[in-house]
Amino acid sequence: MRAVVLALTLAFVASQQINLVPEFALDKTYVYKYEALLLGGLPQEGLARAGIKVSSKVLLTAVTENTFLMKLMDPLLHEYAGIWPKDPFVPATKLTAALAAQLQIPIKFEYANGVVGKVFAPAGVSPTVLNLHRGLLNILQLNLKKTQNFYELQEAGAQGVCKTQYVISEDLKANQIVVTKSKDLSHCQERIIKDAGLVYTKKCVECTKRVKSLIETATYNYVMKPAAAGVLIAEATVEEVHQFSPFNEIHGAAQMEAKQTLTFVEIEKTPVVPIKADYLARGSLQYEFATEILQTPIQLIKISDAPAQIVEVLKHLVVNNVAMVHDDAPLKFVQLVQLLRAATLENIEAIWAQFKKEPVYRRWILDALPAVGTPVIVKIMKEKFLAGELTLPEFIQTLVVALQMVTVDLETIQLTASLALHEKIATIPALREIVMLGYGSMIAKYCVEVPTCPAELLRPIHEIAAEAIAKNNIPEITLALKVLGNAGHPASLKPIMKLLPVLKTAAAAMPLRVQVDAILALRNIAKKEPQLVQPVALQLVLDRVLHPEVRMVACIVLFETKPSVALMSSLAGALKTETNMQVASFAYSYIKSLTRITAPDMAAVAGAAHVAIKLLSPKLDRLSFRFSRALKIDIYHTPLMIGAAGSAFMINDAATILPRAVVAKARAYLAGAAADVLEIGVRTEGIQEALLKSPAADQNVDRITKIKRTLRALINWKALPTSQPLASAYVKLFGQEVAFARIDRTIIEQAISIAKGPKPRELLKVVLKALQDGIALQRAKPLLIAEVRRILPTALGVPMELSMYSAAVGAASINVHATITPPLPEEIETMTLEQLKKTDFQLQVEARPSFAVQKFAVMGVNTALIQAAVMAKGEIRIIAPGKVAVKADILKGNYKVEVLPVELPEHVAAMSFETLAVTRNIEDLSAERIVPLVPELSLQNPQTHIGGLSSETSAEAPLRAPAPIRKTLCLAVPYIEIKGCIEVHSHNAAFIRNSPLFNIIGQHSARATLARAEGPAVERLELEVQVGPRAAERLLKQINLIDEETPEGKAFLLKLREILETEEKNVHISSESRSSSSSRILSSSSSSSSMSSSRVIETAKLMDPFKKFHKDKYMVPHGASKAVSSGSSASSFENIQKQAKYLGNTLPPVVAIIARAVRVDRMLLGYQLAAFFDKPTARVQLIVSSIAENDNWKLCADGVLLSKHKVTTKLAWGAECQQYAVITKAEAGILGEFPAVRLELEWERLPVIATTYAKTLAKHIPMAALRTGFVLERATNSEKEIELTVALPTKRSLNVIFRVPEMTLSRMAIPLPVTVPINPDGTLSIHIDQDILFRIQNDIYGYTTAQCSMMQDTITTFNNRRYKNEMPISCYQVLAQDCTPELKFVVLLKKDEETEENHLNVKLADINVDLYALGANAKVKMNEMEVPISNLPYQHPSGSIQIREKADGLSLYAPSHGLQELYFANGLWKIQVADWMKGQTCGLCGKADGEIRQEYTTPSGYLTKSSVNFAHSWVLPAESCRDASQCRMKLESVKLEKQAILNGQESKCYSVEPVLRCLPGCAPIRTTPVTIGYHCLSTDSNLNMFDGIYEKSVDLRETTDAHVACRCTEQCA
Repeated sequence: MRAVVLALTLAFVASQQINLVPEFALDKTYVYKYEALLLGGLPQEGLARAGIKVSSKVLLTAVTENTFLMKLMDPLLHEYAGIWPKDPFVPATKLTAALAAQLQIPIKFEYANGVVGKVFAPAGVSPTVLNLHRGLLNILQLNLKKTQNFYELQEAGAQGVCKTQYVISEDLKANQIVVTKSKDLSHCQERIIKDAGLVYTKKCVECTKRVKSLIETATYNYVMKPAAAGVLIAEATVEEVHQFSPFNEIHGAAQMEAKQTLTFVEIEKTPVVPIKADYLARGSLQYEFATEILQTPIQLIKISDAPAQIVEVLKHLVVNNVAMVHDDAPLKFVQLVQLLRAATLENIEAIWAQFKKEPVYRRWILDALPAVGTPVIVKIMKEKFLAGELTLPEFIQTLVVALQMVTVDLETIQLTASLALHEKIATIPALREIVMLGYGSMIAKYCVEVPTCPAELLRPIHEIAAEAIAKNNIPEITLALKVLGNAGHPASLKPIMKLLPVLKTAAAAMPLRVQVDAILALRNIAKKEPQLVQPVALQLVLDRVLHPEVRMVACIVLFETKPSVALMSSLAGALKTETNMQVASFAYSYIKSLTRITAPDMAAVAGAAHVAIKLLSPKLDRLSFRFSRALKIDIYHTPLMIGAAGSAFMINDAATILPRAVVAKARAYLAGAAADVLEIGVRTEGIQEALLKSPAADQNVDRITKIKRTLRALINWKALPTSQPLASAYVKLFGQEVAFARIDRTIIEQAISIAKGPKPRELLKVVLKALQDGIALQRAKPLLIAEVRRILPTALGVPMELSMYSAAVGAASINVHATITPPLPEEIETMTLEQLKKTDFQLQVEARPSFAVQKFAVMGVNTALIQAAVMAKGEIRIIAPGKVAVKADILKGNYKVEVLPVELPEHVAAMSFETLAVTRNIEDLSAERIVPLVPELSLQNPQTHIGGLSSETSAEAPLRAPAPIRKTLCLAVPYIEIKGCIEVHSHNAAFIRNSPLFNIIGQHSARATLARAEGPAVERLELEVQVGPRAAERLLKQINLIDEETPEGKAFLLKLREILETEEKNVHISSESRSSSSSRILSSSSSSSSMSSSRVIETAKLMDPFKKFHKDKYMVPHGASKAVSSGSSASSFENIQKQAKYLGNTLPPVVAIIARAVRVDRMLLGYQLAAFFDKPTARVQLIVSSIAENDNWKLCADGVLLSKHKVTTKLAWGAECQQYAVITKAEAGILGEFPAVRLELEWERLPVIATTYAKTLAKHIPMAALRTGFVLERATNSEKEIELTVALPTKRSLNVIFRVPEMTLSRMAIPLPVTVPINPDGTLSIHIDQDILFRIQNDIYGYTTAQCSMMQDTITTFNNRRYKNEMPISCYQVLAQDCTPELKFVVLLKKDEETEENHLNVKLADINVDLYALGANAKVKMNEMEVPISNLPYQHPSGSIQIREKADGLSLYAPSHGLQELYFANGLWKIQVADWMKGQTCGLCGKADGEIRQEYTTPSGYLTKSSVNFAHSWVLPAESCRDASQCRMKLESVKLEKQAILNGQESKCYSVEPVLRCLPGCAPIRTTPVTIGYHCLSTDSNLNMFDGIYEKSVDLRETTDAHVACRCTEQCA
């Protein structure tokens, strides 16, 4: 029974529910009053705003049940640009009248259950007017539910399908229903929006999680009255806010505020009648974009005749930017671009035909066309180039920009593809590369706008790549990879994978550079689909078989995918056992740098890096810079939402000085967006080899065959690949590669042949003739730097735009004229040096460069009919005129540069920034209203807007804007009578709130002026240089130095001393007053600034004394006898000075330099320098003096080379060089056992400013020492001396000791990137008597060669790793060889059976050299013939091989063959290979690649852990015991002698590493233990264990015996 009652109750309640569907009866016309307002600006009152207002009566009539007509009656448009809220709206009468006919045309729409359907309107209604109707219809969009009062859904509206919340309440007393609808326009399923210029930026989601740059929300309030069949909308109000700030909105934001009110007035009987026209379907409620994208928001242009207007603007730009750039040139250039966008293809072709033969107009057109960015432009440029109307440089210049700026659609992509495949383009490689790269960029842009872009777009590139792979066309493969990398489409992953060295594919045979390019092509894919790329990149990083560079590049790609904590930890775990130090160093440094990242989008990666770095050894952080490094630094300021990041990758090869590759990238963050702005990469593979390598070794087939036959005995010997000399570079802008270049031998040879040919001489003749005739150039270059736009609809149906424009125009007028006397001969190459000496050159250059930049940031309404926006406008204009004359009289040794006066503009530089509120409409452009955003006399009532002040306080004291800042700072330059002034004007809104935004808005300007000051005019500025015997004649003022021994000198010094003492007393008093006030602070902070005991040592550590060299090589220790030794050296310097205080009394100057200002009154102003050289005393003296009549200021510099180990200098300056002085001594000596250099700096008196800054700097020394690894010791050093001692314990490390007053700093064993060529006696090992080119090359060799040596059976490898070599008797071992197929040299080592002395055999070119010891002497055989020592030095007929005596042994030099030096003496040998051979050697000495963890690599490439097994693997075994080599051993796999149980089964095991054993018929007489790996199989297995045994896996490691000496029977095989 209860259930029945409940059911009846619910049925009754349901019958009483009101139908919430808005009702519009069929026979009635509903009249509403409509008013809409859209204002932009800052929300604070008293500031300017800009906006529009629409008011009208709205008539609604139902035609059928679901079809309605809507008509606007008496529409009126208003503009607003004024101080809110006091200024009134201004009616836009002319615009209203022009649109009245359209506005009053009824439109038809579908409406059912509160939802607006299709919209119909005649063709005469423009999209802009129809969008205004959509703004009205948007109010009627109601998805009301009967059963819920609060709910959420994605609702369609004018702005898209967005997240909407409904709240429904019923007011029973007022008999009305209140509906509140709120929309979050930032969370839309489908947002109506149009972006331009943002395709290469990426939204930084993490950056906007806490702080949003753009917040959009709308609130709708409805009051409804119940009606017969539904409800009547009595009133509807809409409030919509779009708030934008490039900074944190807490600190203030600009906003667009929209308000709509729709109020019911009455019901009429007269229906709305449609006009007599076809009502076409015009879409739905969603906003329809019209011509907004063609209309720039910074200016409104009424385009009536586009071609004529283009010509008019073009002429304005040409006429007004000749000698100097015009103020409005950037804005006019943007106007030209806008007009070209509105022009048709035929219009543009007609303009081109009109001006193509006029160079100036032609250049302006070609600069403007790429910025237009429409597909028409690409088509025009293609047609003109193919028709021969564009030169190649012009076409490349315009095409590079156009392909990046063009609006992309399928038609444009196809057009670019056809251009890339055109036969004419194919014949020009550089042009084809640009087009192909642009094609990839277009696909990338298209896929951003259309996420479902088809993979078919990349089919042409995939086909090109497949064909290139089939033909092994490396350049074509590289180009295809770069195009695929630009496109970044996931569908390209499969074609790219074919070129990656994974799973032992054919790509492993590809050149290294192709593999690297293939990996780099994954970077853009990794950003889109990280999960697809991560497994591939990780596999490449962990594959130790691959080249280190491939693995490091894969590491870069892996981190582009933003790996998780798990993946990062897995990588760290693998790095623990990494054998390649280059890879380990690179990955570690990358992970380490990621831990310091602060950018929000990298926060998760930084956290993962923190975990990974704890798993790795900190020892990797101490690796030298010879190993590869990755560096990533950034700075991000969250409140301002701005940041920058930089990445640098240095992929090194220990074998070379130059890195293999260097990549640098810059990334920027702004207002919630991020972009990779610029990236530059350079690969230097082979460059150093090309520079240092001498002509290739003799490619004699017989020689190579013989060496290969010798090496054939090495098991599985594999030659290293030959690296072809190559350098390449690329440039990326916004993640897209725009250009790349390759340099190889062919290009270099072509360049050399061109340079040696007749063209350079012909060009030189043309240039010289043009200079003598006079050159007048006038050029202007415009550039649209940035055009970033976001257009989105508002509730009114009017588009709102956020945009930023930046344009620049540079212009220059240059006049050059040269006079050459006597004239040069026609055939310049016949001109002799004597003729050149008698030639007088005069060159005059006048230039007037100017530059103008205008930048606009706009927020507001932008349509083709009306604009109402707030705008920030910045301008920079710079004019820098100059006129210079250069004269050269070679015969007289006189050279002069003159700066001549020029006409100066009013302002040489001007900068301004202002924020404005602007309204303008197309029908009345002259009525444009511009109001400053911050009026200078604004009055603020901060009752609700000023944080931190109570309402009572603000009411009592209203806030008034302070007066603008106006300052002028002038500075006159003495002597040259030029006055410079800077005028600054600033007025902002910081009085409202002290935040970045309010500090920026307002008006700011700065102007710089240059003008002649009062006084005599300056005719010119001169810099004259006179070389040779006439130098003394050019000095304008006689130089006299006061002799201290004369009475006049003593009196002068006494007076000067009194003056200086007075100054010092004044300074001392002022410093005491300052120090007394700060002593408390210093004492309190002393404890906090103290260093740890590990770094600061209170008791001075005893150091070895410095012993300095003397001419007799006697060494005097530094310390107790320092005063004596330094005194003697100082006295010798003083004695030389006393002999001639001023060298000018006895010697003429060797050079004179005069810098002066020539005035009309002929007063001497300026300075002169005289340089003297006294060869007998090795003394140099420089005197700089003022040439003014009563100025006795001088600077005197004296330097004396006292010996080849010591140089002393004295620098004095001030009045007669007596005011201040500094003495510097540099000397070579020994510190302990190591050669060292000491530099001392002593002074008696220094300027106050110098001592002040020095004391300030000294406070930071302890912290700087801690951070740089120096040990600091407190010491009582001299207060007026600084001493730096540098010692070289090795040629690649430094010990540094730095003594300053009160402390000593030291650091030991600082690694050096190169070798220092210093001898034990402190002299540099540089031979002055050699040819300069040879010296430079030899020095480089000395710095970079790798050395291997052996002493007492211990070998030190090229990588400086030591191990004991258990040498087999009478068997050759490969000591070092060229492991490339060229086989330039081989060095073999053998221990003689009888004497057990070392014997070296060298095979290179066509000779066979044996080096051996006979008693205590070294001997040499050449092709089995002994060469007497008396016949040395020996030189090969080719000149590439030398053998000469050195110390107690012999040295062989063959640098062109890669063998820099081989030194052999009794019991000792050393090998040095050329730098370009590093990484290409193999043998007992290793690869010379710096990889000490991979030192024990056998000939087959297997990495063994046993040094004995490694050494034995390089033995050349014998085939039989009867071989002439007397070697009785071979390498073989051996069976494990003891029983092995593996996996619970009895197993037989054989070694996977060959072991040295005696030949059959021979018995061992000496063995050595060796630990090797074994592979095991069950004893029941029938498989042949010896098949591929050396490629089997290791199951266990055991020790066995290797034979090193054998005795054979006579019956041996």
